[in-house]
Amino acid sequence: MTINVTVWNEYIEEREYPNVRTVYPDGIHEVLAGFLSKEEDLAVTTRTLDMADHGLDEATLDDTDVLVFWNHMAQDAFTDEEVERVRDHVLRGMGLVTLHSAHWSRIMQRLLGTSMTLSWKHDDRERLVCVNRAHPIAAGVPQFVDIDQEELYGEPFDIPKPDDVVFAGWFAGGNLFPSACTWTRGLGRILYFQPGHEEYPTYYIPEIQRIITNGVRWAAPTIRQREPIDCVALERTPEEEYAARHQ
Repeated sequence: MTINVTVWNEYIEEREYPNVRTVYPDGIHEVLAGFLSKEEDLAVTTRTLDMADHGLDEATLDDTDVLVFWNHMAQDAFTDEEVERVRDHVLRGMGLVTLHSAHWSRIMQRLLGTSMTLSWKHDDRERLVCVNRAHPIAAGVPQFVDIDQEELYGEPFDIPKPDDVVFAGWFAGGNLFPSACTWTRGLGRILYFQPGHEEYPTYYIPEIQRIITNGVRWAAPTIRQREPIDCVALERTPEEEYAARHQ
């Protein structure tokens, strides 16, 4: 079965800052789409903030099984309508993989119901430690993944209790962080994966690519509800009909 993947990126910093453009000359979305497209079961498209409806129109989302989402500077660019549109599709089964600074996106705040704030510091070193080897997101990934340069994310991290934590991050500065967390909202599966600061070549690391690829497959919908979410009025059951006839 083919999984339709939409990779969404702001695509601002790669165009505005030479140091970021050096690392991702064609944009973070193109690197993500590049390695995901190598998988035979994934059909990948890209969308960016400068497109109509910020690239998240109804037709795009309706055709998306998993949305891979990276944003940073333009958290407030999304309208309430756009945030609700994405939320509605997740609740009806679309998978969502949010990366790095997308923890603070309005979409994640709306879906998870907390501020999603954390502590941070530039220019650290991270070791990812697999803490849930049986989880599908960890398949084929070694116990430890070293990232020579990465932005430190640390506690307090204001998130609801995850369904699972698959990887924990240890930073050279001594901080610990739940680096790969999963939740279920409605019919949709959500993965937040922390590594991926725009100034560092994190998304070129094969093990990081494997984790994201696994995350996309894990988040793919098992049920996709096409009709709007609403309360359902039940018909009378056969038992109730029988009882009514034999009173």
